[in-house]
Amino acid sequence: MKSANVAVWFEIPVSDLARAIGFYETTFAVTLSQGGCPSGMPIRLALFPADKDAVTGCLIEHEDAKPGGDGPVIYLNGGSDLSEPLARAEAAGARIVVPKTPITPELGFFAQFIDSEGNRVGLHSLN
Repeated sequence: MKSANVAVWFEIPVSDLARAIGFYETTFAVTLSQGGCPSGMPIRLALFPADKDAVTGCLIEHEDAKPGGDGPVIYLNGGSDLSEPLARAEAAGARIVVPKTPITPELGFFAQFIDSEGNRVGLHSLN
């Protein structure tokens, strides 16, 4: 099966799943669904909501999950104006490392923050 998206899934490593769920639910004004790994591995997950066939992912807590700001940066949907989730992220304890920054008129804006677990996460929006 060939996907039109290059990205098909993401995992954000966390050391405290409950804290991370609170942070991301506050930042994006959504509800994540919790679960374990069906294979029986000692992994706990919290899934981001998504439309059918949309790229999505999860928060993941397990012994090999190492949160940090030195790996790849995941850009999440900042909605119609990334200023809104960026402000909620900061209110929830994020440290803003790149404020809302224009890319080009066609590509919109981006920002980056350090989340509750120490991960560097990006936001993108057209406005």
